[in-house]
Amino acid sequence: MKSLARLPRTRTENLIVKELDDETLVYDLERDEAHCLNFTAALVWRHCDGATTATQAARQLQRELKSPVDTDLVWLAIRQLERFHLVEGKRQVPAVSRRKLILKYAPAAFALPLILSIGAPTAVQAASCAMGGEDCTFIPCCPGFNCDGSCFPN
Repeated sequence: MKSLARLPRTRTENLIVKELDDETLVYDLERDEAHCLNFTAALVWRHCDGATTATQAARQLQRELKSPVDTDLVWLAIRQLERFHLVEGKRQVPAVSRRKLILKYAPAAFALPLILSIGAPTAVQAASCAMGGEDCTFIPCCPGFNCDGSCFPN
């Protein structure tokens, strides 16, 4: 039963978390990804302790958002949190119709959980490269160039 199912635990290892007024920024050091959780997604994420049920979380969200919330909204957020590896393990998340939720929450669309994510370049990908005539002793040549003390085109 999806209303009595317990939420997963929030992942805490290898994450840098910065809470702002109406969103939470999370940087995943393992995957080099940055995530922006809107207020609703962040609230659900904070309630992921492995003990709270979907019904309990929905009630708490309803109090915090001052807007009607049901377990479908909670499970939609959990599905997104799982997709971005922000909760531990993988659970059987009940199916939730986004279309029904959008229609249901249309007057208060801000209440829908939303996570925006971008991949950050690794240190190697972000490193500069040397171009024609530049010293390539300590940094690699850019694609299409060879190094023999200084970079020169192929």
